[in-house]
Amino acid sequence: MKVQPVFDFSSRANVGRMPDWIRQAFGNDDYALTARTVTKNALTTVCEEARCPNRGECWSRGTATFMLLGDTCTRACGFCAVKTGRPGVVELDEPQRIAEAAFDMGLDYIVLTSVNRDDQDGGGAVIFAETLKALRLKNDQIKLELLTPDFHGCQPQAIETITRAMQNAIGDNFLVWGHNVETVPSLYKRVRKGSSYERSLALLEKVSGFDSTETKSAMMLGLGETQPEVITVLKDLHNAGVSRIALGQYLRPTRFHLAVEEYITPEHFAEYESIALDIGFSWVKAGPLVRSSYHAED
Repeated sequence: MKVQPVFDFSSRANVGRMPDWIRQAFGNDDYALTARTVTKNALTTVCEEARCPNRGECWSRGTATFMLLGDTCTRACGFCAVKTGRPGVVELDEPQRIAEAAFDMGLDYIVLTSVNRDDQDGGGAVIFAETLKALRLKNDQIKLELLTPDFHGCQPQAIETITRAMQNAIGDNFLVWGHNVETVPSLYKRVRKGSSYERSLALLEKVSGFDSTETKSAMMLGLGETQPEVITVLKDLHNAGVSRIALGQYLRPTRFHLAVEEYITPEHFAEYESIALDIGFSWVKAGPLVRSSYHAED
């Protein structure tokens, strides 16, 4: 049975109504085309499952972030709207359906992510690998971005599976390998149940040295972190070889999820962007509605 996470919020602050600077875009004709393509190919998108506030804007630009390995996660993070529970079987034809959708949409840049599949040997990395191959067979010029789980218990095996596919199917084409640390270490037990800050850093460090690859991560702000903690994480990520960083506002998807502790102002996000650039990141997106795949193709 699929269930939603339940948390005790009795001690959490209530910051009041959402500020005026958080705006969500509506769709246009291209939005409808993206929606039809997703439905036609029976695909799952993180845009829908995670209730992303940018779906209107991104789908209207003809882009979407495809979520592999089903719509049910084996973890129950306090911030995430994706369903948690016992996942269904892995659909082995999913890579081909992703490739068909990318071709129908005329994409030249695609972002692939997935739920955590701690129930699978290899964490489902084989589906990432097969999707890379299918996409390159359909369009050998497509640029690729992965947003993978931490592959708990099978990290070396999963990395090898994906990197082998990269070498065989991608060649010299540019690829971004992302994994989100999401928050500061002091909040992990509350925000990222079942995850480890050190495990996430280890994954990013291992993949940061691959040729023709840049490494990326993202954080949500407004969960109770302090600015010194955020700066420490930025330095840790840069030292691990991460060159791309996205910083956005946490928005509570339902009453069953963690409360917003603070709404970060656009001016404060601009300050974080300046700090990240000074630390040495080559690509920085920071703003209230920024998410890890927001304008990823830039």
